[in-house]
Amino acid sequence: MDRRPPEGDALDVPSAARMYDYFLGGAHNFAVDRQAAEKVIAVHPDFPLMMRANRAFLRRAVAYLADQGVTQFLDIGSGIPTVGNVHEVVQQVQPAARVAYVDVDPIAVAHSQDMLAGNPNAAIIEADARDTATLLQHPTIRRFLDWDKPLAILLVAVLHFIIEDAEAARIVATVRQALPTGGFLVISHGTSDTVTVETSEQLLGRYAATDNPTTTRSRSQVEDFFAGLDLVPPGIVLTPLWRPESPDDLLLDNPTRSAIWAGVGRKG
Repeated sequence: MDRRPPEGDALDVPSAARMYDYFLGGAHNFAVDRQAAEKVIAVHPDFPLMMRANRAFLRRAVAYLADQGVTQFLDIGSGIPTVGNVHEVVQQVQPAARVAYVDVDPIAVAHSQDMLAGNPNAAIIEADARDTATLLQHPTIRRFLDWDKPLAILLVAVLHFIIEDAEAARIVATVRQALPTGGFLVISHGTSDTVTVETSEQLLGRYAATDNPTTTRSRSQVEDFFAGLDLVPPGIVLTPLWRPESPDDLLLDNPTRSAIWAGVGRKG
């Protein structure tokens, strides 16, 4: 049986957040999202693996930061905190860690509110990453996180939904400035560096039909997002290569199939 959206929400176009949930094997998506996702898979059968490898990077990065003693996380453009979500990963290492999620999709936010009910150390707000300065001053965010202590801000698989390079650079610059000393920035970003031009154009075309058209950027462009920060080794790499845990890690045997650059930077 198909899930029903909250009363009054329109489902005229598929949502990138709910498509991501579908790629990950989640249940918080609708027929319109599944149909769009299957069109993406028809163009590039590796796409679900790419999304799973990105999610695995997110899990490893969050676990690494929790091991470094980070207990506060702001996940901007979080989608639905479903398979491999941040708060479950970090709270296994730091039980009192706080995670604030942000997404612009009202249906994703509604699902997230249901999922997070009863967890006093996790919250979500509806806000647009493009209005970063306002987002960072949101009362819930200011109250929930202690900005005088180190925290991590996550922009994982979100900046490729910011089409204009100047706007993406502005968003990241605002986040870097807001980071307290000792804070971390986590980014992953889709790229056409490792896929054919034809495949890249077809994938961009599929996402142009959703509520979140997308773009790709090169490794050097992703590295520019970390200007002024100290990159955590191994630097900017394809997602499977960022601190793999096992020789059997997803796509580690052929990381170019992941087509997503990733990195973590620390503000000194």
